[in-house]
Amino acid sequence: MSLYRDQGIVLRTWKLGESDRIIVIITEENGKVRAVAKGVRKTRSKFGGRLEPTSHVALQLFRGKGELGIVTQAETIDRFQNIRSNPELFSDASAMLEVVDHVSPDQSPDPSRYKMLLGALQTLDEKSSPLLVPSFFLKLLEHEGLAPELGFCIKCLDTDNLVSISISEGGVFCNKCQRGRTISDTSIAVMRAILGGGLKQALEVKDMQTVSEIDRIASEAVEFHLERKIRSRRVMDT
Repeated sequence: MSLYRDQGIVLRTWKLGESDRIIVIITEENGKVRAVAKGVRKTRSKFGGRLEPTSHVALQLFRGKGELGIVTQAETIDRFQNIRSNPELFSDASAMLEVVDHVSPDQSPDPSRYKMLLGALQTLDEKSSPLLVPSFFLKLLEHEGLAPELGFCIKCLDTDNLVSISISEGGVFCNKCQRGRTISDTSIAVMRAILGGGLKQALEVKDMQTVSEIDRIASEAVEFHLERKIRSRRVMDT
């Protein structure tokens, strides 16, 4: 049993007893942590409002013998006020929190996953893009080794005339081997940019047909690998 400090992002919370909450936090150095925040539902709680979903906080925690630790201190680093005050932005943030929660094992440190989520929330709060959430899903899948193959037909290895994609089979198909859902050349190019170092440029794409197509593919991919629907996700319509 010991005290330790870390910083993290609150993924979700739920009530415990009359005045406490269980907080699920993705931390920089300790991975996903579940901890009890005692007394935070009382009106005079010093840090109840600091431990809400999307909050970026500096923490001191007590590590006990069981699965649950105890939050002993919490200081706000960033509340992402624009996200909190805009229902659409909060819905987008909630989808990213939900996916990170389900993909992250308890107490398994992964600083890259944490920084990826933090960067996405900062971008969402400062300058949102309709491709931000699908880009986050694709980058997270890539981090987990689950991104679809976009460079060649996964059946015949042809790199030309790629016209469809099957998430369950792992990538794109050419016109001769076509199966799954159709996909445009533009969407393939933008998805390659997202996964190939061109994220900043990809986030500037405004064509809603391309955005909608990528959004559906990315959401389908992350739901396929999680084996569950994303409750928070608003998939765009063309």
